[in-house]
Amino acid sequence: MEFTSKIIEQAVDAFAKLPGVGKKTSLRYVLSVIKGDEQQAKALSDIILKLKTDLRFCKKCFNICESEFCEICLNPSRNETIICVVQDYRDVLAIENTGLYKGHYHVLGGLINPIEGIGPSQLNIESLVNKISTNNVSEVILALNTTMEGETTSFFVFRKLAPYSVKLTAIARGIAVGDEIEYTDEVTLGRSIANRVPFDSLLKK
Repeated sequence: MEFTSKIIEQAVDAFAKLPGVGKKTSLRYVLSVIKGDEQQAKALSDIILKLKTDLRFCKKCFNICESEFCEICLNPSRNETIICVVQDYRDVLAIENTGLYKGHYHVLGGLINPIEGIGPSQLNIESLVNKISTNNVSEVILALNTTMEGETTSFFVFRKLAPYSVKLTAIARGIAVGDEIEYTDEVTLGRSIANRVPFDSLLKK
């Protein structure tokens, strides 16, 4: 793709670095910014910068938030004895949208993936173990993707938490093997959480 402007070329290249954005889609974004007024462009620039300067990870569950602790962890009506383990912020949103889960979360920040060089030490797994060992947690729900990486991570977490007297469950398999939590419809996801099963029962199949 040849450009008549270096600035447009650089902007297209910048947008195209985003996941799932090709050069043609990126060019549409750039042209939309050009057609808009200067105030719109400045607002877009400011909010993008805030994503890097004003956001942080919750000190308790590693959810993305604007303060030291996220709103879920600070909500006294949530059941802090139940922890749902998820991959990232997208899964927290997906589960929250079902309106059926009232416990806390623990965001791992990814999945074990040796091909991409992601090992257990790069995820928030040890902090989960510490949380279980020092807090009054009755149940840990493993709500990770049913992909190979998700299954590997679930099993690793299961092994790490096995020595502790905590109930380990997994979301029911209403979610097809290979599916990702964030793309599952709310009804199916809600039922999968409500009908969760002991994790070790899945190992016997």
